[in-house]
Amino acid sequence: MAFDGITIAAVTKECSDTLTGGRISKIAQPEPDALLITVKMANGQKKLLLSADASLPLIYLTDSNKMSPVTAPGFCMLLRKHLQSARIISITQPGLERAVHINIEHLNEMGDLCRKSLIIEIMGKHSNIIFCDEDGTIIDSIKHISAMVSSVREVLPGKKYFLPETQGKNDALSADAASFMALISGSPMPVFKALYCSYQGFSPVIAQEICQRAGIDPDCSAVSLSADQLSELYKSFSLITDTVRNGLFSPVIYYGNGHPEEYAAVQLTSYSDLRPVSYDSMSSLLETYYSEKEMLTRIRQKSADLRHIVQTILERDIKKYDLQAKQLTDTEKRDKYRIYGELLHTYGYNAAPGAVSLCAVNYYDGSEVTIPLDPTKSASENAKHYFEKYDKLKRTGTALTQLMKNEKDAFALGEEMVRI
Repeated sequence: MAFDGITIAAVTKECSDTLTGGRISKIAQPEPDALLITVKMANGQKKLLLSADASLPLIYLTDSNKMSPVTAPGFCMLLRKHLQSARIISITQPGLERAVHINIEHLNEMGDLCRKSLIIEIMGKHSNIIFCDEDGTIIDSIKHISAMVSSVREVLPGKKYFLPETQGKNDALSADAASFMALISGSPMPVFKALYCSYQGFSPVIAQEICQRAGIDPDCSAVSLSADQLSELYKSFSLITDTVRNGLFSPVIYYGNGHPEEYAAVQLTSYSDLRPVSYDSMSSLLETYYSEKEMLTRIRQKSADLRHIVQTILERDIKKYDLQAKQLTDTEKRDKYRIYGELLHTYGYNAAPGAVSLCAVNYYDGSEVTIPLDPTKSASENAKHYFEKYDKLKRTGTALTQLMKNEKDAFALGEEMVRI
């Protein structure tokens, strides 16, 4: 599931309830795009992880530590200078935007009380952690975004901070029935898409859940909805927005085949066929979900590497098997050499010295056989040579038969491993 505005609302409430009033005691930057902030509370220490990683931006409370570099990066040192022992006065989310503002107050070098904000924007590849002064001036950010990178907004020291426009989306928390019905009924697209394209903070999963609760096909056209259907859709929409307003979240992960398939800050009736596991906090859910997903990703990567190795071995063994099959076919003419040897023992006295061949009658089937001879050898020596070739091919055939049986068994095992 996308780290949508509703998930962020649940995390924001949890962080606000837990960290407001606490003092920052440690700031670490374990990864280039992540911060681990330790906050000293009356009941002990709490840790807050902020990650602006392009592939997996996150914010949640954690009990885990992360290894940090020996020399702290410049952004981390700047935050330590300004925020060491600073007090968190509030943690807020503007509407259902994918951003969290951590508002802090501290004493400057002159002993004056100052306020600053640490803002994390969770927006995929555009995610960032931005440190701002009280008047909204950017002091620094974990990623610098110049005008050459983005024509929409520069994120550089000295620039004014503002939240990018949300693609013309509306605030779901301030929507009323009339505006909702007018907006959705005028959208020429599937209902679930009309929902998440019209209101900020909604992911496709939540949009489909609203349709499910209203008994409406998510893929039907929004303009085709009747007045009654729009009314039911608004009721389902209101239940979700009321949950966010009142902070009545119920974090849950849905498992299928033993693996986490989906998560949400609210119950999803559309995933009733999966096994739900509820959590007391959104942070513990997120930490569990993404650690299990990361483990599955590593396992898949390892298994993909193993499958590649097995596939390479299989291809090599197939070539070897084909070669062995050809060699086994060649050994099938060994009986010819045995017969040559036996006929030379019987009719060898007819071979003239220096002859290159001998014609004889095969007493097994009565046919006439021409036996090639080495003119430098006698008939008995030629017979011995043919018996030796016969014995060698016989041994080779026996060995190849066993080897090919082993290869077939290995094929079956290898193909089973590749399928797994």
